[in-house]
Amino acid sequence: MSFSDTQATGVLTNGKGLGTIVLAGAVSKGDALGYSGGWKRALATAGSVVQMRCIAAEDGVDGQSISVYFDSVIIDNRFTGGTAGAALYVAEGSDNGKYTETAPSTSSDATTKVGYVVSATEAVLAPNHNVDSVA
Repeated sequence: MSFSDTQATGVLTNGKGLGTIVLAGAVSKGDALGYSGGWKRALATAGSVVQMRCIAAEDGVDGQSISVYFDSVIIDNRFTGGTAGAALYVAEGSDNGKYTETAPSTSSDATTKVGYVVSATEAVLAPNHNVDSVA
């Protein structure tokens, strides 16, 4: 089974660096978030890169204040088919806010490692722990 981020609400535990932001779009708990004209779902796609800066601690809609984690978070039951030890990246294409085990490779895609897979369903995410990088 290959890795899949269902973007369904997962279980967040051991979150660090709790803060509050105002959203510039709808998000789901556990989504990778970044800032580009407002706080929104992160995306690795060249030309519209939004580097991950935090993780949504709750669901929210445009204009709403929500809690976010600016440091490490363990997330479970959001993924299937994870490969223990694999690096995670912010997804590209139309998968805003999702994670992937496949490093984006198109020129100018964001390739920053944002976490690691612990098991088929669990990962440790760590925004702001690696320098922003692009392919």
